[in-house]
Amino acid sequence: MKIGVVGSHSALDVCDGAVEEGFRTFAVCQKGREKTYTEYFKCERENGKVIRGMVDEILILDRFKEIMSRGNQGKLVGNNVLFVPNRSFSSYVDIGEIENNFRIPLIGSRNLLRSEEREEKKSYYWLLEKAKLPFPEKIDNPEDIDALCIVKLKHAKKKLERGFFTASSYKEYKEKSESLLRQNVITNEDLENARIERYIIGPVFNLDMFYSPIDKKIELLGIDWRFETSLDGHVRLPAPQQISLNEKQTTPEYTVCGHNSATLRESLLEKAFVLGEKYVKATQEHYSPGIIGAFCLQTCVDKDLNFYIYDIAPRVGGGTNVHMFVGHPYGNSLWRKNMSTGRRTAFEVKRAIEKGKVGEIVT
Repeated sequence: MKIGVVGSHSALDVCDGAVEEGFRTFAVCQKGREKTYTEYFKCERENGKVIRGMVDEILILDRFKEIMSRGNQGKLVGNNVLFVPNRSFSSYVDIGEIENNFRIPLIGSRNLLRSEEREEKKSYYWLLEKAKLPFPEKIDNPEDIDALCIVKLKHAKKKLERGFFTASSYKEYKEKSESLLRQNVITNEDLENARIERYIIGPVFNLDMFYSPIDKKIELLGIDWRFETSLDGHVRLPAPQQISLNEKQTTPEYTVCGHNSATLRESLLEKAFVLGEKYVKATQEHYSPGIIGAFCLQTCVDKDLNFYIYDIAPRVGGGTNVHMFVGHPYGNSLWRKNMSTGRRTAFEVKRAIEKGKVGEIVT
């Protein structure tokens, strides 16, 4: 049995964790962006033992979406692959195709991938409401903006990135949106369908969690936070310099380009676990069989130490490479060995095989 993944996003963590638990790995790559997997982190073995890297076998396609062809799926089946979905997989491949026509078992919750799309009727916001979990207040009409808000919509040119911007009044909303429209950063259609939320002023914590159907327990494996361009460049500038920026530089972009690790003060840990437990219960009630394996609650903490969930990844989070191989203080201390999200996923597969419960961890 091999652990497979789309070669992007968090694939290195998935592959690293798999080889640590004794599995061979299979990465599906796109031509022109494959060298990370085919060269720089290619697995080398001596007598079966890994001495370098973590990616064993590679399938290179012209486009990621070609993974759906009968022939390419046949290659995955022939290699006895269990597939770990990441955001690149559900972004480059149509979710309906994944739900109905992808024949390879997914380690995780196939039907929950759709909930990540804000436009869906039963999106993660719908789940948060059902679970009575805290999230930023929605503003239905931009004319009602009377305090700092964030406007969430897609970037017009960068397929997977954000065209987010902030505004503290309707006047600022109009000025910034018109500027971004002129620059072709956003479109009128996306602006009309944008979600406007109260801005939570506070640090960001991405809670990298794991639910084991075998143990019926939730785990906090680690916490990461993001480096975003050009936002992080803006905050390093003195205020007078920020004010003097020209139109194209004034509004920062929220393109994630890296991650770092974090911990929470211990008095907040129980609150974090409660968030995870309520989310797991809601998914089990409304998206049977519910969340399986890795997921990420993306949160902000306000001045009164209240959590707000502003996004959810119902699969391996985008920041888990920061825990790759070394693990994270929480996962390591729980399992008494280096335990990243990728390794915990592979460890669950190994335990499921040993207990004859593979059917409980795949969909």
